Formats: sequence, C-alpha cells, structure tokens
Amino acid sequence: MLYKNSICFISFFFLFFFMLINFFFMMFFIMENMVLFLEWEIISFNSMNIVMSILLDWMSLVFMMFVFLISSSVIYYSKSYMLNELNLSRFIILVLLFVFSMILLIISPNMISIFLGWDGLGLVSYCLIIYYQNIKSYNAGMLTALSNRIGDVMILMLISWMMNYGSWNYIFYMEFMKNDYSMKFIGVLVILAAMTKSAQIPFSSWLPAAMAAPTPVSALVHSSTLVTAGIYLLIRFNNLLIDMLALKLLLLLSGLTMFMAGICANYEYDLKKIIALSTLSQLGLMMSILSMGFGDLAFFHLLTHAMFKALLFMCAGMIIHMMNDIQDIRLMGGLSINIPLTSLCLNFSNLSLCGIPFLSGFYSKDVILEMVSMSSLNIMMYYLYYISTGLTVFYTMRLFMYLMISDFNLLSVYNLYDEDYIMIKSMLLLLFMSLISGSFLSWMIFSYPYMIFLSLNMKLMVVYISLLGGMLGLLVSLMNVYSMNKFLMSYNLSFFLTFMWFMPNLSTYVLNYNFLIYGQNLVKFLDMGWGEIYKSQGLFNILKYYSIIYSLYQLNNFKIYLFSFILWMMILLLMLIL
Repeated sequence: MLYKNSICFISFFFLFFFMLINFFFMMFFIMENMVLFLEWEIISFNSMNIVMSILLDWMSLVFMMFVFLISSSVIYYSKSYMLNELNLSRFIILVLLFVFSMILLIISPNMISIFLGWDGLGLVSYCLIIYYQNIKSYNAGMLTALSNRIGDVMILMLISWMMNYGSWNYIFYMEFMKNDYSMKFIGVLVILAAMTKSAQIPFSSWLPAAMAAPTPVSALVHSSTLVTAGIYLLIRFNNLLIDMLALKLLLLLSGLTMFMAGICANYEYDLKKIIALSTLSQLGLMMSILSMGFGDLAFFHLLTHAMFKALLFMCAGMIIHMMNDIQDIRLMGGLSINIPLTSLCLNFSNLSLCGIPFLSGFYSKDVILEMVSMSSLNIMMYYLYYISTGLTVFYTMRLFMYLMISDFNLLSVYNLYDEDYIMIKSMLLLLFMSLISGSFLSWMIFSYPYMIFLSLNMKLMVVYISLLGGMLGLLVSLMNVYSMNKFLMSYNLSFFLTFMWFMPNLSTYVLNYNFLIYGQNLVKFLDMGWGEIYKSQGLFNILKYYSIIYSLYQLNNFKIYLFSFILWMMILLLMLIL
C-alpha cells in the first residue's frame, strides 16, 4: 500500500511541478512574443545525422501546461479510485507514457517525431482501453486501434511525400510552398489523419466504445490528450489548409458529427457514454470552426473544454464508484442530497459545457457562435451550429433531471458518501480552473480584440436556443420517456438515432465482416479440414501406425526376433549372390 501511494504521489508531484514551470515560461514567451526552436543532434554517422527538433512557442507551452495539470489531477484521483487495483504501478506507468507521447506530439515541428508521439498515443490508448480484461474491452480496444491505424497510415504517407522537399520540418516551408501541388496532397493527408484521431464522421464509432477504459483514463483521453491530437495538428497546419476544398468538406462532416452526437446523447442511458458523446459534439464544434479558418478560436475552445470535461468525467467516475459500478442514469437520482460536493462539481462542469455566462465554456462557445453568425456561411451550417448548441443544453438538462432531481432508484439499502477527500481535492482543483480558465485564456491568447457587429436578435440567438433546449430537456425528463418515443417516432427511426446513424455498422462491421467470414472458412476448411488430414493428423496417424509396429518387435517375443534375424541374413545373402 505504501509503495502504491508513493508512486502516485511522486508522479503527481513531478507533473504538477512541470505544470508550474510551463506556466512561468508561457507568461514569459507571451510577454516577449518569443519562439524558441531547438535542434539536438542525437547521433552523427558519416554523412547521416539524426536530429531531434523542439518548437517552443506560446501555443505549445500553454497546451503542455494544461496537459500536465489535468494528468496530475487524474493521477492524484487514481490514488483513491484505483485503490484496490493490484497492478496500480503498471496503470500509472501507462498513464505517464500516454502523457509523454502527447508532449512529444505537442513540441515537435518535425513529422517523424510527431509520428512517434501520434503512434505512441494510439498504442498506449489500446493498452489502457483493454486494462479491464473482458470481451467488451477487447472489442473496444481493437476498434479504437484499427480506426486510429488509418490515421497512422496517412501520417506515414505524408512523411514519404515530404521527402520531395528534403526536410520533415514542415514549419520551414509551409508558407512559401502553399500553392505547390505536393503541399495540397499533404494537406489532404493531414485532414484525413486528424479526422480519424478526433473521431469525425465516418470514424466516430470508436470514441463511445473507448469508454471501456477506467474512468481516470477517460478523463485524460477525452479532455486534453488523444482526441485533441488531431485538432492540434490541424491548428499547426492551418495556414496551409486555408481555401482548400477538402477543408470545406471537413466543415460539413464536422457539423454533422456535432449534430449526430447531440442527438445520440439524448437517447443514451449510460452516464459515461453521454459524456463521451458530448465530447464528440465539442470536437465537431472545434473542427468546424477550424475549417472556417479560426484556428485560435478552436485552440481556445480546446483548452477551456479540456478543463470542464476532465472534471465531468471525474464526477461521473466518483458517482459510478459509489453506486457499485452502475452506469445507468435511470437507477440514479437525488444525488444532490447525498453527495453535495460531487454534485456541485458535476453541475458546474455541466453548466460550463452549456456555455452559461462567466464560466469557462461561455468565453469560447459564445465567441465561436458569434463569429459563425458574422461569417457568410450557408443556412445549413448556421442551423447545424445552433441546433447542436440547443441539443447540448437538452441532454445536459436531461442528465441534471435524472441525476439530481428525480428519486433514488437503486437498492433500498445503499451507502452514498461524499468523504473521499483525495478525489474531492483533485476535483476541486479542476473546478477552480473551470471557473477561471475561460477569462484567463481570453486575456492571454488574444492580443487583438474581435470586433463583432450583430443585430439584437442575432446576438440573442444563443440565449433563445439554449432556453429552448433546456425547456425541451426538462419536458422530456418529466414525461415518460418510453411513451414519448413511441408517440413521436417509429421504432426504426429511434433505432437509427440511438445507434449513431448506423456508424458502427457502416465503418466497422461492413469492412470487417467479410474478412472475418473468410478467415472462419480458412480455419474450417484448411486448418481443421484438409490441412488437418495432410499435415498434423496425417503425420500423427503415420507415426502412430509405425510405433504400433515397432512395439510388436519390443515385446520380447523370441520368434519375431529370430525370424527378423533370419530374414535379414537371407537379404544379405541375396545381395552378395547378386
């Protein structure tokens, strides 16, 4: 137990210490408007040198600071959450490897080292998703690994294509080679890679499946690390991608992802899956605003979202932990009476997700929606943005009603407590950051003001949509949800909306099913059929037959020995005569 506590505390201490160092460096870099490019020659052999490049600017430093802060909170939280885990040190090492891979990706201006971080994230996420060893975890891990492998292949193709330029340091020639045909191809590969990592349509099915991982891992993966890697890469490549047709297509797909995730979250009853689908919706929002050319706004929302989403997962983990690992929200209720501190953190993070004024989510979402209102987009994208915002408030209000207001529906004998101070302390740290990070970042990041001119109705559109979504969520929660579904829509439509627009079937089962059937036939007809007769079983039968014959010679039967001796002598005699 002492060893477990020490490894958690040491990891937490170092990550928090690095976070503080990053904070002071970030302040200095922003004030001095400074960029640091470091090259470290690892090995030089004849004419070949292997060089590690590091890019430190305000963006990489502030992102690293947030990753260190969230990962330190998650490890401190895991000290209590994973208390009965026998292999806690293995879990902590995997989390630290995950953080290291993300840091490598953040500070790299070189496509090779970016790929090392990118692939490291994919491999370690697979190990963390299958941490609880059961068939559901294995399936989810394989789905995640194979989906992310598509992005890895895109990055490999991008690396090979970049050999045309003689350097993998993309920041050197991105500006003046913008109109080159090869760079257009590189841009398309970057977009495809980012779509797989950030789970945009048609690669969305892996993100809710990744909920099979332990909750501390979900808090880390779905806030600041794995799913944001694609967004971060696109922000770095943003100057290259502007005015590309592929980016316009990405705008449509990310808008549909945002809309689809919002609808599915309203039909879901698994607490962790609701929060995962809300992450998917916010990733769609970041991708879509990035596709419109506002990379700084996407980065701003990425950071504010990381804080309240990590807090939301931690609160969900504490609730699941206390309710004997039950995740169904229909069995919860009345939590605000029994666990007030956890409920406080949960409600603040939920309100921040909705964009309630002066919480962190408000500062980023409000500016994003107002920039959308000012831009010359078509009406479809405008509707997708605002309906998705309304759906966010809808499922948040539904979650609030099920968890806080309705009656407790579990066993009559239960023990809900709010005294796990280790978890509470880590959650309160993120609660404080969820309150102040929006205003703090808006002062730090934007050195120039955005001038927004809108009519009064356009300005209040966010308020109208939020109020409408909240009222609908309240109404649906108060009514009997089953009868409401039967009344409003047919079974097929609700099935379509619940299962992510058949995304798992289309993107996974359709591709895998035929190969699996082919593999089954190979096993059946070759390994267990002809191969069995002519290889293993055939060889076994021949050896068995010969061994039976040899055993007859070994039964000390004098006649057989004598007969074999005479036979042998006759054969020798015949050979001599001939």
